[in-house]
Amino acid sequence: MITSARYCVSPRRLAAIGALLLAACGGATGSDGVPDVSTVDPARNAITADGMMRHIAVLAHDSLEGRAPGGMGEARTVRYLEDQFKSLGLAPGNPDGTYIQAVNLVGITSRPEGTITRNGVSRRLAFPRDYVVGTRYPVPNVSVTNSELVFVGYGVTAPEFDWGDFKDVDVTGKTIVMLVNDPPVPDASGALDSTIFKGDAMSYYGRWTYKYEEASRRGAAGALIVHETVPAGYPYLTVINSWGRENFDVNVPGGPEGRVQVEGWLARDAADSLFAEAGLNFDSLKTLAATREFRPVSLGSTANITVSTSLREVQSRNVVAKLDGSDPTLTNEWVIVTAHWDHLGMDSLHGGDPIFNGALDNASGTAQMLEIAGAWAKLPERAPRSVLFIALTAEEQGLLGAKYYAQNPLYPLAKTVANINMDGINQWGRTRDITVIGYGNSTLDDVLREVAARDGRVLAPDPEPEKGYFFRSDHFEFAKVGVPALYINSGSDYVDKPAGYGKQKRDEYTANDYHKPSDEVKPDWDLSGAVEDARALLEVGWRVAHLRTWPTWSAGAEFKAERDASLAGRR
Repeated sequence: MITSARYCVSPRRLAAIGALLLAACGGATGSDGVPDVSTVDPARNAITADGMMRHIAVLAHDSLEGRAPGGMGEARTVRYLEDQFKSLGLAPGNPDGTYIQAVNLVGITSRPEGTITRNGVSRRLAFPRDYVVGTRYPVPNVSVTNSELVFVGYGVTAPEFDWGDFKDVDVTGKTIVMLVNDPPVPDASGALDSTIFKGDAMSYYGRWTYKYEEASRRGAAGALIVHETVPAGYPYLTVINSWGRENFDVNVPGGPEGRVQVEGWLARDAADSLFAEAGLNFDSLKTLAATREFRPVSLGSTANITVSTSLREVQSRNVVAKLDGSDPTLTNEWVIVTAHWDHLGMDSLHGGDPIFNGALDNASGTAQMLEIAGAWAKLPERAPRSVLFIALTAEEQGLLGAKYYAQNPLYPLAKTVANINMDGINQWGRTRDITVIGYGNSTLDDVLREVAARDGRVLAPDPEPEKGYFFRSDHFEFAKVGVPALYINSGSDYVDKPAGYGKQKRDEYTANDYHKPSDEVKPDWDLSGAVEDARALLEVGWRVAHLRTWPTWSAGAEFKAERDASLAGRR
């Protein structure tokens, strides 16, 4: 039996071959080992809006205190998830016989004091109005002293695009100022050049995590990203709410080796003032930064930033449950279904409601996963492969629960067939389409396309690729280690709604509720679309658990080489 991705045949050809064999033999198995799809329908129908809403109501309740790692909110959330997995008849997912994978974190609450000095005159930066910074080092104090401020454009080093923002400038010990997202390089028509980076879509070079990683590789002391709402994909208040509180990292003795000392965001108004004081125009330099001719520019001033920290060690938890496969030769191969249970906890800094309930982000995705898990358990026959359900911790802190699992897998990554991830659901009604984040990256799209067609729906690419959603949820950590990953979002073509309704609702959520206490269950939520999406994801997982050929990354996908190395035993 062929299980290696290296021998994958296109799903369309397999479907045709399977149909011919089924007609000739009269058997019950269709394309590439998948049984007649009608056998999954009773399990699909077991997924309901009421069931999903019951879970959301519990997970987004005030008593869970915003589900931050390391507090009573986590303890209550984990207890609920364990109880649900048990009641659904799922076995403990950890080989040690528990439902828990311990994730050792360190909580760091940063209190910055910063000044900008020019010609011997110092000006204080106001936190959080002007900047939001912190450190990843678990020590009482971190300081950047008399550090020259240097503007480095987008902070990107991409040899494959002949792009180098640092040129031959040594930024060791300096504080670099960068722009968010990718360089918007125009083509001859004035549109974004799709041959450089990813055109309209954000590449990993545009993600803030990359920019701090590159600053660290360059030996910078500090790294500040200028916040702009459109290229960032969220307002500055989101930065304050996410960064201006306790943040977490995986607890490594001594902290992250070689990491930049101080990292954070600079408000756009503060950046305008900083550049103007140096006799520079921010917009003009931003335009120049979108060309290969750009060279780093000294801002003629120095930064002095001290970050005092409060520290605590936290043993957080991924909650894991499994259903073993039925085929003794395939039961050690895994389909992993994920959703993060955590949110931002509580914060009374701004007055008013202090609880970040995270109803959509991501009580809803966790509820959707629980409904899928319950439906999977109701299948009349187990699939040949095993399925692992993981409620992941600390996604909001940088995908830490997923990162920890990817670095410490409970089951071999080379035997992990696919990841299906849920982060937020469609709460606005039924759609004719399913949005695939990272559309075209893997043959999982082909599996979903077949399922969607059976439901009378179609696939659509991300309508906002510039916001980099592919890098902003847990599936990315699985992709980085080579596991083909599927992540969908709400469709845009709503049934019985006017054109543009989907974009309108997305924009309203981003502006009004994203990472704010107002992310609560709303009276007008309509989970009929979320149910259809969940049923589709259940069937995708079920099909993948039967497929004789593994899903693969598409040619040119940046994760394909890692997968090939893993399957060849080189990882």
